[in-house]
Amino acid sequence: MWAAVGHILPVAFAGALSSVPITAVILLLLSPNRSRSPTAFLIGWVLGLAAMITAFAALAAVIPVSRRQADEALGAALVAVGLGLIVVAVVTWRRRGLSDGDEMPRWLRAVGTMRPLTAFGFALLLNVRPKAVLLAAAAGLSLRGDSLSTGEMAFVIGTYTVVSASSVATPVIASLVAPGRTDKQLERARVWIAANTTIVSVVIMLMIGVVIVGSGLTRF
Repeated sequence: MWAAVGHILPVAFAGALSSVPITAVILLLLSPNRSRSPTAFLIGWVLGLAAMITAFAALAAVIPVSRRQADEALGAALVAVGLGLIVVAVVTWRRRGLSDGDEMPRWLRAVGTMRPLTAFGFALLLNVRPKAVLLAAAAGLSLRGDSLSTGEMAFVIGTYTVVSASSVATPVIASLVAPGRTDKQLERARVWIAANTTIVSVVIMLMIGVVIVGSGLTRF
């Protein structure tokens, strides 16, 4: 089981460093709807993360039962996912000049106006972005070769979800514990993310993509 945890942790940390959900929750925490919408967003984000990795783990379970065939099929899937992340990283880097470095997209700025139900649905929707899908696929598919029991699988999926959601959960919990005291820190974080989001995302996706490709190649 601990080997499986080791397999998914790099992917989980990559998910935790995803700038879009972090920026979205910061905007909600700085908005007039800060009392309820951030919590609804966090719940939607956690449920979406758990649902995506569970879906890919279930998909991996239908890979041919022959050990050799399973390893080859899983290796091919992981290589495809890793290459997909590398492609997304390259595309993100090439498009970096199409928008101002310190400006976030208009659709993201509108997050601050969301009410709880909308924030919940938006968080679920963020889990079907290309990067999020590829990360969930890498984590879920990697569990196929670890011979986990149902309880162990639930623990590993829970670990992935907790780590991936930690960057969204931390500011929400901090604001609940000390309401109003975190505004300055949140605003500084928002400015920093807006200025550095591209390079951080590209580096993380490249690194994780290479790791996943390497993991896939070892299964042939």
